[in-house]
Parts: sequence; structure tokens; C-alpha cells
Amino acid sequence: MVTRQSFRDAMARFGAAVSVVTTDGPAGRRGFTASAVCSVTDNPPTLLVCVNRRNESHPSLLANGVLCVNTLAAGQEEISALFGGGEPDTEARFAAGTWDTLATGAPALQGAVVSFDCRIAQVTEIGTHSVIFGHVLAIRHGSGHDGLIYFGRGYHPVRRPLPA
Repeated sequence: MVTRQSFRDAMARFGAAVSVVTTDGPAGRRGFTASAVCSVTDNPPTLLVCVNRRNESHPSLLANGVLCVNTLAAGQEEISALFGGGEPDTEARFAAGTWDTLATGAPALQGAVVSFDCRIAQVTEIGTHSVIFGHVLAIRHGSGHDGLIYFGRGYHPVRRPLPA
């Protein structure tokens, strides 16, 4: 039998990019750290984000109908920690970075490796989480930063190979 803890321990061996998912609109500006983000299809460009329904950002995210997935660069661990629950005050979280917007009005982090600005297309619930599918309306590429992954319950930089 697979227990909750054995599953969590196994998933700690599954490296993933670290992203801060943000939203803004009538239901307020919110954000959270996520590693459960992946592409779905390129036609139409769609990605998915998994979020615990108890996450304080969950109601605003669904009500606003928009999100921006900001994939963090090496050296942005502090931003991840703040949005991961280390700082309960929303304004203090957003004060840690420089933010602007792309197409939807959701906050896009300047200095992120890449930002995917999305309109929510569909939400599916399973267990404790919502799986949110977002149609990508705009993309901003960072200026060649090294990436950041979460593996083994810790942060690790991913270095871009030097050009040959």
C-alpha cells in the first residue's frame, strides 16, 4: 500500500521547476509557489497548474479567472519562500520583486526565466487539489537566466550550458 508519506517521499525525488503563480482582478491580488506546473498542448497553447484548495490564493484565482506562471531563476529562492507561506502578508510578498503585467492583468515577475500569462479555461478537482488549465495568451522570456529546481526538499540551480 502506498501511504501519503511514502508518496511524498518519492515525489521529493522528482525534480521540478519552481514557479510563483499569481492572479489579480476583482477578487484581489494573490500568489503562491508551485512546482506542479506542466505543458498540456501547443494548440492552443495550454498549461496546467495544481493548487491545494485550502491555499489562500485558490478562491481569488478561480474568481479572477486569470493567472501568470512565473518560472523562477537561480537566486530567487527568497521569492519562492515568501510565496510558499513564509510571509502571510500579500503586499510583503509582492514587495520582494518587481512586477508588471502582460495580457491578463495577472502580475508578471521581472527577472523570471519565463512568464506564461493565462486565462483559465477549465478546472478539475481531484483529492485535495484543483487542476487548473490555462490558455496561454502571452509569454515573456527572461534574459537568459539559469533556472531553479526543487529536488530532495531543497533548491538547486540549473545552469545553462555555455555556447559551443
